[in-house]
Amino acid sequence: MKNFIVITNEVKDPQGVFTARIVSYIETHGGKAVCLKNERQAFLACRESKADCVLVLGGDGTLLRAAGNMMDGELPLLGINLGTLGYLAEVESAAMEEALDRLLADEFVREERMMLSGRVFASGREEEQYALNDVVISRCGSLQIVNVRIYVNGRFLNDYYADGVIVATPTGSTGYNLSAGGPIVEPSANLLLLTPICPHTLNTRSIVFSPEDEISVEIPLGKDGGEQVVEANFDGSHKVSMCTGDRLVIRRAKKTTGILRLNTESFLTVLHKKMSDV
Repeated sequence: MKNFIVITNEVKDPQGVFTARIVSYIETHGGKAVCLKNERQAFLACRESKADCVLVLGGDGTLLRAAGNMMDGELPLLGINLGTLGYLAEVESAAMEEALDRLLADEFVREERMMLSGRVFASGREEEQYALNDVVISRCGSLQIVNVRIYVNGRFLNDYYADGVIVATPTGSTGYNLSAGGPIVEPSANLLLLTPICPHTLNTRSIVFSPEDEISVEIPLGKDGGEQVVEANFDGSHKVSMCTGDRLVIRRAKKTTGILRLNTESFLTVLHKKMSDV
């Protein structure tokens, strides 16, 4: 692996010092690096260049945006963490040179991570979005409980009265799903997680579904009989407004995201270290 595209989160590296170090290191060790300011530029570049990999400098949010914007580019991603706690951004900044050495020597494993496809049917319009981590349906505006109606493969499952619901992939299990009390799943697995956010009941738990299952989220009238307005959020970066009568259908996407792994430690070992650092 010799040719790299570098995407930098300019908030995390405002002066570009760390980015310049990476580009310099690659080029002085026989590689080539093209540094771009955003994922759209990187997507166009990867279609026109002979790049082997995309290095994403920032945190998990930066990598998620890159995954969503570049999923048709077919290049694998490697996250270098410039933030705080990162599960997706595997490489810490202090280990950057070692990581680059391993990439240049082709010492890595490529994993194909499952993604979600979410199709919104709202007021005569139809829109499809993708997510690597999760799709979150949550309240808009004032602090109030929302009512969402869940169907699985066309069969009614439950009405949830909560702050919202999360449908997550195994990759996203350590994100918002974890904060909401959902289970942690080995990221290379293939399944769907449904987790309510602060449910207004005592017996509501997360549910694990097969990757072939289809989860439909309908927005009925609110608890008081009034119209509801909610928000479907894809990986925290793209929001779609929904109201009573609208529907969101979530299923496993046909597309995947390639993630490069350099760490030979088990998922449980890495998880233990991340949790110990909190």
